[in-house]
Amino acid sequence: MSQELWTKVEEYFAPVVQEDDALRAAAKEGEKAGLPPIAVSPNEGKLLMLIAKIVGAREILEVGTLAGYSTIWLARGLSAGGRLITLEYEKKHADVAGKNIERAGLAGIVDIRVGDATKTMPELLKERAGPFDLIFLDANKDGYPRYFEWALQLSKKGTVIIADNVVRDGGVIDAASKDASIQGVRRLNEMLAAEKRVSATAIQTVGSKGYDGFAVALVS
Repeated sequence: MSQELWTKVEEYFAPVVQEDDALRAAAKEGEKAGLPPIAVSPNEGKLLMLIAKIVGAREILEVGTLAGYSTIWLARGLSAGGRLITLEYEKKHADVAGKNIERAGLAGIVDIRVGDATKTMPELLKERAGPFDLIFLDANKDGYPRYFEWALQLSKKGTVIIADNVVRDGGVIDAASKDASIQGVRRLNEMLAAEKRVSATAIQTVGSKGYDGFAVALVS
């Protein structure tokens, strides 16, 4: 198996995924602005949209906006009258995302907030925002344990919490790793295993973004 094959298979499924012009433009604008190429792939984005629809999400929280690519997918999965709050640390990223989200016709239902999520998530609690039906974690991985703690407080029974990039090209199994991202994901996995309020799993993925995976937790 090779990266070339993974990418070709992903491209084969493109007619099923149906990425449109607004999504392609969002990816291109992020690249043009020099943002890191770490957004979800089209098929992963479509999966997020479908999960949002399956759970009937009216309130979605995203941690890590980047250029707004995944934000667009998620927002398209909202039920009528729903809204999405997305948290982004970098103002430059948020500015790019805002233009992409507006181009996609979703500015009226997406609220972009700039700042450290360890501060903006508690602010959401103070505002009595949520509880959220779907929470997508896709920011700095060393922050995942704290984001998960706050996500639980912003959840209710039936909330789905998804954390992206939890395999780290297989590096997640290295307990001695000096990589803060790997250690953050390992701590998250320990928390998922121990937390009695959730039932969770982790899935390995391959595709144009390489070898990685995501964790999915259902709050009970």
